[in-house]
Amino acid sequence: MTLRKELLAHLGVEPGQRIDVEVLPGGRLELHAEQATGTIDGFIGLLAGRSSHRASLRELQDAMTAGWAGR
Repeated sequence: MTLRKELLAHLGVEPGQRIDVEVLPGGRLELHAEQATGTIDGFIGLLAGRSSHRASLRELQDAMTAGWAGR
């Protein structure tokens, strides 16, 4: 679906930002700009269901260490 620039501006959507769609009764939809990233609420569940792999605590620690080190 393509939305006109003025509709995106009305929703407060920035370039590259995602839009949340809520299904309402009576065949209606409610659109709004997705919440800004960078919060823990935005992060939790981000990758849920995308892989059957479950990381071990060691793998998580290694990933965090590499991230903080800029690798």
